[in-house]
Amino acid sequence: MNTVSLRGRDLVSAADLSAGEIGALFARASELKAEYLAERRHASPPLERRTLAMLFQKPSLRTRVTFEAGMTQLGGHAIYLTEGVVLGGRETVGDVARNLERFVDAIMARTGPHEVVLELAARAAIPVINGLTIREHPCQALADLFTLHERFGDLRGLPLAFVGDGNNVYHSLALMGATLAMEVRLAHPAGYGPNERVVARARELADAAGGRLVFADDPREAVDGAAAVYTDAWTSMGQEAEAEERRDAFARYQVNRDLLAVAPEALVMHCLPAHRGEEITSDVMDGPRSIIFEQSENRLHAQKALLVELLAG
Repeated sequence: MNTVSLRGRDLVSAADLSAGEIGALFARASELKAEYLAERRHASPPLERRTLAMLFQKPSLRTRVTFEAGMTQLGGHAIYLTEGVVLGGRETVGDVARNLERFVDAIMARTGPHEVVLELAARAAIPVINGLTIREHPCQALADLFTLHERFGDLRGLPLAFVGDGNNVYHSLALMGATLAMEVRLAHPAGYGPNERVVARARELADAAGGRLVFADDPREAVDGAAAVYTDAWTSMGQEAEAEERRDAFARYQVNRDLLAVAPEALVMHCLPAHRGEEITSDVMDGPRSIIFEQSENRLHAQKALLVELLAG
């Protein structure tokens, strides 16, 4: 029986969860996934009459569909709110939070500035979930590490190599991976490293859990012996003006057959959307070692577990 309770909590950062709490979410996700795959429904939906407000400042496929479908499958309802609702346009972020806490049971925000989610969490008396900010993407990390947990079981000491930009996805993977005592590696070109404060926090978590952070300039060095190789788009939303410069800087960081030869057993991961032919080749993305679409599917199951634990746990 799950003795860990996340009821009423926020998920703003991947560092908000302990190893025990992550394990409880993995267990809940496994249960919900098995039931859903067997019947395409839940016999006793645990979130009947519960409502989630979804604030979107950034375009989305996976985040919107998985949260909205997830709430529906759990017996609840999700309300999609566009960019004009938040960000101090018509009213302040704090006032939005104080209104929504009176209307709904939880808020999920996919925004740019991390401070927006922090303020929503500070001002709303209901759970606030970070669906993506410039600094972090904790729901993606939760789904990714759940995917690895399905393959490997205990993740302690498992080497995960991230190749490319030290971005929000890397930040959350480093924080959550460190909490689970993984070895999280990063190979990135000069000038595209991660946030130093996030790295410092991840090192603290790794030291406490027995995990490790490793950094390299050479992608082959980072990938050597890895259990999984992870990449992300070189140019994210809002960085379009830097696209050509980034393509030049990241050219030798492409995940392709030659790079994967260094880790012949490694699985391949990508948070999507992918720019095929840039950060990853199509033959690798669609190849037998790719678990990219399993990751995508597990966004649904991991987030459903999170919603249940926050609202009904």
